[in-house]
Amino acid sequence: MSVNIVTKEDLQEFKEELLQDLKELFTFKTTEQKLWLRSSEVRTLLKISPGTLQNLRINGTLRYSKVGGTLYYNYQDIEKLLQSKS
Repeated sequence: MSVNIVTKEDLQEFKEELLQDLKELFTFKTTEQKLWLRSSEVRTLLKISPGTLQNLRINGTLRYSKVGGTLYYNYQDIEKLLQSKS
């Protein structure tokens, strides 16, 4: 019977590897993201109300395009907004 001892250093190394793997997964997910999102998708992503989204449009914080009666938002603009708030 063999005994393996786990040290603090082993746990720290595991933690760093796990965090790196998670970062890679999230980076991969954002590269597959749609280029244009509808208002409902943006509200869900940002966890905001319709009124807050309207305020972001009105004050120019978030650019949009209107096609027919539907508003579309560029995903890259949303990413920039999220990064600037971090």
